Amino acid sequence: MSQALHPMLNIAIKAARAAGAIINRASLDIERLTVIAKSHNDFVTEVDKAAEDAIIGTILEAYPGHGILAEESGREHGARHSDYVWIIDPLDGTTNFIHGFPVYAVSIALTFRGQIQQAVVYDPSRNDLFYASKGKGAYMNDRRIRVSKRTRMLDSLIGTGFPFRKGDNFQRYMKMFEDVMVQCAGVRRPGAASLDLCYVAAGFYDAFFETGLSPWDVAAGALMITEAGGLVGNFTGEPDFLYQREILAGTPRIYGQMVKTLAPYTRVISEADAAAAAAAAGEEGESDPEDDALIQSLQAAEDEAQAAKAAAEPEKPKRTRITAAAKAAEVREGKDDAPF
Repeated sequence: MSQALHPMLNIAIKAARAAGAIINRASLDIERLTVIAKSHNDFVTEVDKAAEDAIIGTILEAYPGHGILAEESGREHGARHSDYVWIIDPLDGTTNFIHGFPVYAVSIALTFRGQIQQAVVYDPSRNDLFYASKGKGAYMNDRRIRVSKRTRMLDSLIGTGFPFRKGDNFQRYMKMFEDVMVQCAGVRRPGAASLDLCYVAAGFYDAFFETGLSPWDVAAGALMITEAGGLVGNFTGEPDFLYQREILAGTPRIYGQMVKTLAPYTRVISEADAAAAAAAAGEEGESDPEDDALIQSLQAAEDEAQAAKAAAEPEKPKRTRITAAAKAAEVREGKDDAPF
């Protein structure tokens, strides 16, 4: 690397490359892999688990007091109440991997009190390394990357992800897909959200949208987007996306146009309707119940942390704004003793 990297980012890169080496070795003989179906069209292999173990081992060796949130093991490892939490997807695009389709990646992000600070996405089949530190820019293989300069939807290439779980609301998605497709130059669906987000950051896509994703699918890619000059949020354009199972990212101009199209399809969970949304998601089968429970607990923990932080901060003295009219009234009533 030509520039000095944050020590925690260096650890993330080391962990991602270790996982990538495991994945590359396994890709040489895919037929020997043991594949387990977590749910319909949702697979896990021993490669996912071995790669995750390598990542967690590398991180905890360097930072034993940090927390871990990983796709396959959840919160089993690391410190439970640390301000630092590593969010890990050891093999994003497992379905592609087990079919020999070379679009998959390792995704690692580090959050501090809920804010993403460091991110790495490693594509082992191409040896492409995307990385970013908050406030330091985003890079691909040591080259600074920026989102594209396109401003018109008609010129834009948009990335997406199709629903894949049994019971997913395909009709809702097809309406959304059609609304986007007729406005742009093309829509692509390679099948690994972490890479899709990096491709927006690098200017290969102009925007990306998908529903049903988990924090480990999007955390690292989201920081790439913002550090590359793009915007990321939910379908209504708000920055609350990590636990909402919907994400939109793009160049600033295209993002704004996509919000207008996708806002009617939002499923953002507010405090008022969280229970109703969870029940609806269960009925429609758009997510795994275990993932839902974990994500809801994480959202609750983050809310508690933010509330505790706000309570701990000293209350700022209130400033009273005195208008010209009020000042004049005081003068008329003789309350102003100033000689001039």
